[in-house]
Amino acid sequence: MPRIRQLPQELVNQIAAGEVIERPASVVKELVENSLDAGATRVEIDIEDGGSRLIRVRDDGGGIAADELLLAVSPHATSKIASLDDLERVRTLGFRGEALPSIASVSRFALTSKPEDADAAARIDIEAGQVSKPRPAQHPSGTTIEVRDLFHNVPARRKFLRAERTEFGHIDELVKSLALARPQIEFRMTNNGKPSRLMRPAESAAALAARLAEILGDDFPAQSLRVDHTGAGLRLSGWVGLPTASRSQADQQYFYVNGRLVRDKVVTHAVRQAYADVLYHGRHPAYVLFLELDPAIVDVNVHPAKSEVRFRESRLVHDFLYRTLHEALAQTRAGSVTSVIAGTSPIPIEANPPSSFDAAMQAAQVANYAPVAAPVWRGQAGLSLGVREPRVDYLALLGDRVGKSGIVENAANEAPAGGVGLPMSADADVPPLGYALAQLAGIYVLAENAQGLILVDMHAAHERITYEKLKTAQASDGIRAQLLLVPLALAVSAREAAVVEDHADELAALGFEIVRSGPQSVTIKRYPDLLEGADVGALVRDVLADFAAHGATRRMQEAHNDMLSTMACHGSVRAHRRLTVPEMNALLREMEATERSGQCNHGRPTWVQLSIADLDRMFLRGR
Repeated sequence: MPRIRQLPQELVNQIAAGEVIERPASVVKELVENSLDAGATRVEIDIEDGGSRLIRVRDDGGGIAADELLLAVSPHATSKIASLDDLERVRTLGFRGEALPSIASVSRFALTSKPEDADAAARIDIEAGQVSKPRPAQHPSGTTIEVRDLFHNVPARRKFLRAERTEFGHIDELVKSLALARPQIEFRMTNNGKPSRLMRPAESAAALAARLAEILGDDFPAQSLRVDHTGAGLRLSGWVGLPTASRSQADQQYFYVNGRLVRDKVVTHAVRQAYADVLYHGRHPAYVLFLELDPAIVDVNVHPAKSEVRFRESRLVHDFLYRTLHEALAQTRAGSVTSVIAGTSPIPIEANPPSSFDAAMQAAQVANYAPVAAPVWRGQAGLSLGVREPRVDYLALLGDRVGKSGIVENAANEAPAGGVGLPMSADADVPPLGYALAQLAGIYVLAENAQGLILVDMHAAHERITYEKLKTAQASDGIRAQLLLVPLALAVSAREAAVVEDHADELAALGFEIVRSGPQSVTIKRYPDLLEGADVGALVRDVLADFAAHGATRRMQEAHNDMLSTMACHGSVRAHRRLTVPEMNALLREMEATERSGQCNHGRPTWVQLSIADLDRMFLRGR
């Protein structure tokens, strides 16, 4: 039987390297994080052959004293923690003291460093487990680490490296994530001797936007909401992409906990839930979010690569993230120009040193303000939009000024009593979505606002309005029911007929009174008041099908909003229905006042703005 024996230190380091060093990008991560922990303001990264030949990281941080160089490459030696209390309140990116000896055990390693107050720099080299004595070297204040021939002594690991382009792609993605977390740091990177990235410190709002645009694309700053909310000892700040700017892959999702990029199921689920009502099926939101909390209530020591965390109060974190983002996205009203969602709860966040992200935001002087609800236009409305009001004969009010197309004729600057005309001039107080001009193909509403032309998908917009009203009614006093003058008999499947008996209370909460009248038939007596004009038979069939599919289980609760969305679709104005100009204006005003009206229930956009400048470019004006 083999005897138990102590493993050689070199083998111990190589085993540790197997946990920490997955690929060249892992080396870059550990080295750059050490530079940031050392207080660097500039980090230079040189890569050759995807990192397999050379990784060089140079910084202008605090440096390492000559008599501590050998200790720095010893296992579990670190200046970042000294006690269990320090481990429970980690504020630095690194803390285990495993990175340098692990990297050195699978490469040809060199470390050169000079503290600012030292007279000269010193260097050590490590190869095949042999560490040289420190010797004098030329080097400015800071540290340079060279990692050559990664995995040269572990050929099995080297075989698992991907193509050079793939490995460099992982390194580039890592550098981008670090640059987002530390906007005040300058990052320079070369690839095979050629400049690859140069990200200068973001010391102004324009510079910060430029860094975001460089990393996430030119459209991201303009198609995102700035979030900054504090509550329950937590703070969430950063940017969330608009639902209409979603992506086919989850490739632009950056979430940081106390400055550390993490992947966490609690976070992912909370964000996904917040977007549930506004995201198109199969699409993924883009975001850069920073969560700050007391380090004592988050464990960062649960993964060798420090890419995962564990929250002591995971439900609190989940609900805080969900509610903050849900409220932020609720402010995406059609026509809204709100770009900042901010709020503060009565519970202050525990005092922490300001993060680098905070410092950059303060330097950029980005204003935070609470959004104000869009003004509600209360003109006459011929289109019900879910509100029980007497219908008005607008044709009589406008006389012969309304043609068959719905365009106000010879009334551009005149608004008869009870009706709406176009603004007197460009300086008039024009609402965000402007005033209706006409209807196109019975599908789109054309309107003019202060910026130019507005195009609205009338069914998608009205569907969102109806859906939000159903949710509000359901959450408050319940959805009011309307009595059918003549009960409607409906043929259904035996399974759907059983649903009527088994889920009578749930159906009543949705505004339905339905009784089973036979093995495969039901009778509808009441239906939701908000859905006046809907095809009641088709609506009930869809609702019963949802109940039959999901039942009264947890899945049914999760599918509840889907059911309300189905109901809203049935109760919305249909395509190809001709609307009068006042009806179109009523729709525009409702959109401005409705949460999340920038997109329909399925995540599609409800409106598009074409500015005068956009139109001029289309028609080559001024060229």
